[in-house]
Amino acid sequence: MKNVDNLIESATELAGRGLSRGEIADELNVSRETASWLVERGGVESEPDQEPRATASPQDIHVDWSAIGRDSRRLTHVSHAMADLISKDDTDVGLTVGIEKAGVPLATVIANELDTDIAAYGPAKHQWEEGDIEDFDGGFSQNFSAVSDQNCYIIDDIITSGTTMKETITAVREHGGTPVGCVVLVDKQGLDEIDGVPVSSLMNVVSVAPEE
Repeated sequence: MKNVDNLIESATELAGRGLSRGEIADELNVSRETASWLVERGGVESEPDQEPRATASPQDIHVDWSAIGRDSRRLTHVSHAMADLISKDDTDVGLTVGIEKAGVPLATVIANELDTDIAAYGPAKHQWEEGDIEDFDGGFSQNFSAVSDQNCYIIDDIITSGTTMKETITAVREHGGTPVGCVVLVDKQGLDEIDGVPVSSLMNVVSVAPEE
């Protein structure tokens, strides 16, 4: 289990390899704000004309599911469980969309289980460093199926804020597809739906804090 010091070390190492803040967030399963905080705590200097950043850590929960991800058998079993969450849906679905990076291996098994084609979506956060996430673009990989005229399930590992899932839903619609369900391993927000699309998760994470 990683503590904050371990996360800072991992974030610094990933930044040193040239990953964007958004990619670091994706790798560590934390929000973009948390990824920035971790990198800055690791000693990455701000530009001289920038104001000092806040030293308080953002409120977030780190989810480490590497014990599943590093073993193909465990990954397959968990993906089957995710597929089971939506297996009783009577909607005719022809496509499973995996959100890169971690959502794609999960989606591959789920697509096989549900007998659908597969698509892969690279979210805008993989390019994000600072500023408005809307200044960056995501896109579908041409090496996989097109989403046009397809009812689609969207698969990812974790919902942190819901921004990436909402972006993917919008992209599917813009490309002529119809998202009918979102499935994740862990939902940090406990969402029932995003932009009108139902959300199913194997686990919900609920932060409990005493009233002030």
